[in-house]
Amino acid sequence: MPNYSDVLDGAFGALASPVRRRVLVELASGPAAVTELARPFDMALPSFLRHVTLLEDAGCVATEKTGRVRTCRLLPAPLERAQGWLGEQRAVWEARTDRLERFLREEDR
Repeated sequence: MPNYSDVLDGAFGALASPVRRRVLVELASGPAAVTELARPFDMALPSFLRHVTLLEDAGCVATEKTGRVRTCRLLPAPLERAQGWLGEQRAVWEARTDRLERFLREEDR
């Protein structure tokens, strides 16, 4: 299928987890420390860091360490690319359903 790329695979992989989706929502408000982001989740920090690493590997977040604090910030480009791909797919399916609707109306006549 056309338009598969590492960027799309990474973005959709990042979105596959409710933990990572919630982190992305939080980061949409601005950068945050990993410990702040981890607070709402019932998991050990090393487990949470695996989610952060996956988001970072997908290019959805960047992290920066200052002293003992690791801060994350959102990088929207991969998510925007995924949104664009979804929009293209939606247009294809809408065109197909429009053709089906026209066909069914013609059959009714």
